[in-house]
Amino acid sequence: MDFLSVISFLGAAIVLTLMPGPDNLFTLAQSISKGKNAGIFTSLGLCTGLIVHITAATIGVTAIIYQSALAFTVVKYAGAAYLLFLAFKSFKEKGSSFNLNTETSLDYKSLYKKGIIMNLLNPKLSLFFLAFFPQFINHENGHASIQMLVYGMIFLVQALVIFLLISIFAGKVGSFLRKNPSLSRKINIIQGSLFAIIGLKIAFSQK
Repeated sequence: MDFLSVISFLGAAIVLTLMPGPDNLFTLAQSISKGKNAGIFTSLGLCTGLIVHITAATIGVTAIIYQSALAFTVVKYAGAAYLLFLAFKSFKEKGSSFNLNTETSLDYKSLYKKGIIMNLLNPKLSLFFLAFFPQFINHENGHASIQMLVYGMIFLVQALVIFLLISIFAGKVGSFLRKNPSLSRKINIIQGSLFAIIGLKIAFSQK
């Protein structure tokens, strides 16, 4: 691995992480609806899930899943169903207003778990790693699996930083909305809409 390859990978990873996708939209929704801390713990859960995807790609489990249409389909629709369930819960609570002190009463463990589940039920991530990482592997240096693991850790760190920044920004937006009673009642609708969009996007995405 040379410096230029690492910088090129980092640049590509940042661009791809910033593109609207299930993970950053999920972080955005949690941060707007429940505050900055909700987004931070959700981000930690998402990145814990990334460790599993990175490990699977490194040892070749991802390739096995990719070859199994049934396994891919089951995981994909399970993820979509989970998000649509969260969307339903949000829409069901659309008439309720938000407590300004909501961040102090959050169940951080639950948010962390949601982040992990959300990430693990997105099989496209492992397939993305399988397709993206090898482009930066220098086979002349040998130890391809170690190189993939290193790139995976770089991807993980930059993703965490970006998710945390999204959490802080979206948390400020959510704080503003919660201070306006007429707008605060719409936060659940915003959150539910984002969950529904992510869920449908996963459900109808092609392998």
